[in-house]
Amino acid sequence: MIRGVRGATTVNENNEMEIIEATEILLRKMIEENSIDAETVASVFISVTEDITAVFPARAMRLIDGWKYVPVMCMREIPVESSLERCIRVMMHVNTNISQQDISHIYLGNAIKLRPDLNTADKF
Repeated sequence: MIRGVRGATTVNENNEMEIIEATEILLRKMIEENSIDAETVASVFISVTEDITAVFPARAMRLIDGWKYVPVMCMREIPVESSLERCIRVMMHVNTNISQQDISHIYLGNAIKLRPDLNTADKF
């Protein structure tokens, strides 16, 4: 069965190094917390708010050993008024037998505000 594993983080500036670093930290936490193996991942969608333009955050995934062939796509979030700024969101589509309520969704930085009901970031 395919399950969605969600995550989000924020950056302080539209800066290539900061975007890559924040995205890599988020991806690694999602992978670790859910014991995800790249071979079980169907695809990864990464979206950014319109104020992130310095780099494709998907480049961060290529820094993780074994994730070279996982399909990844970057896209822009819809610009909703008063939405969280400088936000990077990730949706991994993972083949797993884990139930939906046992998936650990990871929200870091100011993105904790997005889903406080699902936040597991306090574990870190």
